[in-house]
Amino acid sequence: MNIAFDAKRAFKNRTGLGNYSRSLVEALHQYYPQHQYLLYTPLLQGPSLFDQAFDMPRVKVIQSPGKLLSSFWRSFRIPYTLPKKDIQVYHGLSAELPAGNTPKGVKYVVTIHDLIFLRFPELYPALDRKIYWFKTKSACDKADLIIAISEQTKRDLVQYMKIPAQKIRVIYQTCNEIFEQSVPPEQLRAVAAKYKLPQRFLLSVGTIETRKNVLLIVKALKQLPADVALVLVGKKTDYSTEVEAYIREHDLQHRVKVLSDVGFADLPAIYQLATIFVYPSIFEGFGIPIVEAIKCRVPVIAATGSCLEEAGGPDSLYVHPSDDAALAAHIAHLWTREDKRQEQIVKALKYAERFTAAHFAGHTMQVYQELV
Repeated sequence: MNIAFDAKRAFKNRTGLGNYSRSLVEALHQYYPQHQYLLYTPLLQGPSLFDQAFDMPRVKVIQSPGKLLSSFWRSFRIPYTLPKKDIQVYHGLSAELPAGNTPKGVKYVVTIHDLIFLRFPELYPALDRKIYWFKTKSACDKADLIIAISEQTKRDLVQYMKIPAQKIRVIYQTCNEIFEQSVPPEQLRAVAAKYKLPQRFLLSVGTIETRKNVLLIVKALKQLPADVALVLVGKKTDYSTEVEAYIREHDLQHRVKVLSDVGFADLPAIYQLATIFVYPSIFEGFGIPIVEAIKCRVPVIAATGSCLEEAGGPDSLYVHPSDDAALAAHIAHLWTREDKRQEQIVKALKYAERFTAAHFAGHTMQVYQELV
């Protein structure tokens, strides 16, 4: 088959949508090299986040003819090129498909990551909500099949957008294989020194925004012994001001470290240096940092209420996203019990065997084959 992708996020997005796009293309290229993969992206200027795509023998990168026309090109011009290149499947990797009629002989697939803009509209400007609704609903209606990244997202598509359940396939993604590799001791020491990390610490990874709910961890920290430290890794937002104010008010500055400039190559070491990973997000489409933590052999405490149980499995620990006392109790339970941490890690690793590149590629290829 010739399979094409709307790959803008693969080249330009550092976080969830970009990671999903890059890992899928890499997995398909590795496990199904008999097919040709075409990546459509707006014009790239200088290095991108997916330069390795140019070195994959079965991948071809197709860029827009100019920067100013890139949005028009993605929406209106790409469809005309698909039959000429004998494309059988076009996959929108981030809740978007081109405007206009579907080209003859081409099947459309779209991946929907979440509908957080509908569940928590107060977190989004009104105009953004309208744009997200239009793009997502249009893509779902136009797609021949929809990939949801979790059962939670599938339920939301059925509930909020009235998409028929039989049109949706749930396919779990994987994390980058770098998180499955043990970091050498000398590199662990170097990373610990580079970022001045505590000897033992709680870790949370993700943009420091309202939805990620890291203030809950700080509130739990206040209830824990003084030797428990916290490291937050993620880009700051306005919500960071609220978190930092609470830290100062309760004199926790010496116990909390915020790192907003961590290189991706250092992230596995930081995970593997952590004692416990805490992810109390109010809502997620999936929760890939939980999988990263488990692959790095770190026990997880996450929040109930969305799909985080799907990522962490039945043997990770969970709390209500507003219950700081319960979170403190779970942390205290694991902090001093190496045996309990190891027991949880072994069980979680077994559960996480479903989150592999082979499964990710294989189940996605089944969707393509089902259509073609």
